[in-house]
Amino acid sequence: MNYIFYIMGKSASGKDSIYRKIVSELDVNTIVIYTTRPKRDHEIDGSEYHFVNESFYDKMHDGNMIIEERIYSTIYGNWTYFTAKDNIDIGSKNYIGIGTLESYLRISEYFGSNVVIPIYIEVDDGIRLMRAVMREQNESSPKYAELCRRFIADSEDFSENKLISANIIRRFSNNNSFDECYCEIKRYITSMIDND
Repeated sequence: MNYIFYIMGKSASGKDSIYRKIVSELDVNTIVIYTTRPKRDHEIDGSEYHFVNESFYDKMHDGNMIIEERIYSTIYGNWTYFTAKDNIDIGSKNYIGIGTLESYLRISEYFGSNVVIPIYIEVDDGIRLMRAVMREQNESSPKYAELCRRFIADSEDFSENKLISANIIRRFSNNNSFDECYCEIKRYITSMIDND
């Protein structure tokens, strides 16, 4: 059986860094989701996201190519994120994706909960806030108001009740050591792949 390992966590939990490292070290295909939000300075189109416009989204939607979608009302307008059917062939290989709890639930519904394996990264809120501010400071046009909106929204989006309801039991702590957290996640993924 092949799996989709799905990384989740609140903003600034380190999920993008862990995702990139897993992709570089393990033989897994990537699920690159689409977004209409602006690209950050360090981001590469087609790596973590495909950066698209509303017209592209409309074509995918009209063509019934969208598995799941989310629209966030930000201080800069609506930003849409969506996962499309165009780059997932679960019969051929293991995949890794990254997203929200909401997107995890919809992808699990589409592919099956026995196929989609949650990887939830936890970080203390104080540590996350400091990391988020430091990351935003490095942008050419920091968006601190959006950082605050996301930070607050994460409390609701990843509430303990929602995590329990989604059966997210296994947690990976990234409070102190990125390397330890990464190694634990890598071992977990490798053990699941090797046991099949």
